[in-house]
Amino acid sequence: MRAALLQIAVRPEEPVAERRDRVAALVREQHGADLVLLPELWTLGAFAFDTFRAGAEPLDGPTALAMGEAAAVARVWLHAGSIIERGPGDTLYNTSLVFAPDGTLHRAYRKIHRFGFDRGEATLLARGEETVTAVLDGPGRAGLTAGLATCYDLRFPEQFRLLVDAGAELFLVPAGWPAARRAHWSLLARARAVESQAYVLACGTAGTHAGVEQAGHSVAVDPWGEVLAEAGPGEETLVVDLDPALVAKTRAEFPALRDRVLGVPAPR
Repeated sequence: MRAALLQIAVRPEEPVAERRDRVAALVREQHGADLVLLPELWTLGAFAFDTFRAGAEPLDGPTALAMGEAAAVARVWLHAGSIIERGPGDTLYNTSLVFAPDGTLHRAYRKIHRFGFDRGEATLLARGEETVTAVLDGPGRAGLTAGLATCYDLRFPEQFRLLVDAGAELFLVPAGWPAARRAHWSLLARARAVESQAYVLACGTAGTHAGVEQAGHSVAVDPWGEVLAEAGPGEETLVVDLDPALVAKTRAEFPALRDRVLGVPAPR
């Protein structure tokens, strides 16, 4: 499985509509990939809180339409990062969108852990209630079951344990991670891979969101915790090849998940 992480730069002088067109063009160029991953809130900027309400979209809004069309042209699985979703009753969510290679919306995940403590995202948005997985397969190729998480979720290993119990072999983590905590970003991505014996693809933004410098350094980590590839702070496209069989092989050779005692789901 070939994955392309598109580390989109968010520049305040670039209008949202122009950035949407630019990103759609980038996705359409990824013909050789099986999977494309975009960052969190690349349309507005993860720290541009004052734009959230005005820039919110429904699940069939302009960003979803553009991303679905781009996925269909490239014939790829597309995790389109996240948008501010305008949900029922005008409730806002930080929602990730996964499109199938035919361009249809396959899964939507509302971010469970909202960042900001007593301000920002934590006060403006409602939290998601459900963990979400998606089986990324296709004709003639082995697939992987992906667990979906977003940015701040990376700090909560219990969410990833639930995703493993739901069959996750790969975690897709779009983010708008600040440069000030870049060391945590790399450390947590590797930790989630090691403890779950799963791939982690973590795609962050570059540029600056509302004055907050972004970390960049999108990263791909294998089930042993080895970094397969890492982008620089301004690099836009990171391409990496994943072996779907490596997850089962790792778990068989070093069966740590089998030795879990606490929080193990009851037999069905």
